[in-house]
Amino acid sequence: MSSNRWLATGNYFTSYQEEQRIFFTRLDSTAMLLFIFGLFIWPFFIDAGNKYMLIIDNILVAVIAVMGLNLVTGFAGLISIGHAAFVGIGAYTIASFVQVLGDSHFLMTHAWPVMILLAGGMGAVFGAIVGLPALRLKHLYLAIATLSFQMIFQWVINFMNFFNQGQTISVDRVVWITGQVSRKEHYLFWYYAILVVIVLLGFSVRNLLRTRYGRCLVAVRDNDRAADAMGMHPGFTKVYAFGLAGFLAGVAGALHAFLYRGVGVESFTLHHSISYLAMAIVGGLGTLPGSFMGPVAIKVLEMQVERLSEWASAHLTFAANLATALKPLSFGLVIVLFLMFEPRGIANWWRIARSYVKLWPFRY
Repeated sequence: MSSNRWLATGNYFTSYQEEQRIFFTRLDSTAMLLFIFGLFIWPFFIDAGNKYMLIIDNILVAVIAVMGLNLVTGFAGLISIGHAAFVGIGAYTIASFVQVLGDSHFLMTHAWPVMILLAGGMGAVFGAIVGLPALRLKHLYLAIATLSFQMIFQWVINFMNFFNQGQTISVDRVVWITGQVSRKEHYLFWYYAILVVIVLLGFSVRNLLRTRYGRCLVAVRDNDRAADAMGMHPGFTKVYAFGLAGFLAGVAGALHAFLYRGVGVESFTLHHSISYLAMAIVGGLGTLPGSFMGPVAIKVLEMQVERLSEWASAHLTFAANLATALKPLSFGLVIVLFLMFEPRGIANWWRIARSYVKLWPFRY
C-alpha cells in the first residue's frame, strides 16, 4: 500500500491484511464516520415533520431489504422476484406473536429488539427453504420458483383466519428507556432505531464479503463449476445466500410492522418485489453502496411522479388516463434505461467520481 494512507493513488498491497481492510485509506474512513455522524445529528437542526420522517423511514427499511436482495441477486447471481414475501415473513412473524400474546404483551412492547431478531431468523429459515430449488434450478426456472413462493405467501395470508385474511393486524407502541414512545416521537424514534440497524448490518455485510464465504458468493456467481473445482460448495453457497437475504428481509419486515404499527398483506405483494428488484438494479447489482443509493433514487422518483400526476390530473382534465399511467410508465422506463446505458447502476457513478478525485489531475 502507498505510504500516504490518507489519499493513495493506487492499491499496492504487501500483505493479505492490507487487502482485507474495510477502508483502504484514512480519508475513506473519516468521510464515512462524518457521514454517519451527520445522519445521526441532522434531526436536531431540521424539523422534517411526521410526513417526511415517514418517507425517510420507508427508505431506510427498503435499504435493509435491498441489501439482502443484493446478496442473493447481485453477489450470488441468483434471480429472486419474490423478495417482498420474505419481508412479509418478518412482518407476519411479529403479527403472529401479536395474535397469540396480544399487542400489549411485554415481549411486544419491551423486548422488541428480540422480536426483530426472531423475525430475521424466521426469514432466514424460509429463505433457506426457498433456496433449496437453487440446487437444481438456474436462471429463469429459479425466478419462477421464487415467484411461486410469492404467490403462495399471498394466498396463505389472504385465506387464513389466523392472519385476519390479509387485513391489518395492529401492533402496539414500543417502550424505550424514557417510557412508551409517544405518537409525536414515533417516526423520529424509529428513524434512529432503523439507522442503528443499517449501520450494524452494513458493516456486517462488508465484513462478510471480505471472508471466504463472501468470496464464495462471487465465485459461484461468475462460474459455479470453477468454484466447485476450487473446493467450494456451490449448493451450500446458494442456500445460505438465500438464508442471508431472508434474514435481512425478515428484519426489514419486522421494522416495517413496528413502524406502521400494523401488518397488512397489501405491503408485500408482487409489485413490491419488483420494486425491490428495481432498486437493486438502479443502485447497482453486486455493490454495497448500490443497496443505499437504489432505494433513495426510486423513492424520490416515486414522489416526483406522484406530484406530476397530481398536476396532470388538475390541469389536464382530458388526460386523466395519462396521469394514472405516469407512475408505471416512469418506473419501467427507468429500469430499461439503466439496463441499457448504465447496467452497473448509480454505484458506478460514485466509483467514477472517487477515481477522478483520487487520480486528479491525471486522466489515467
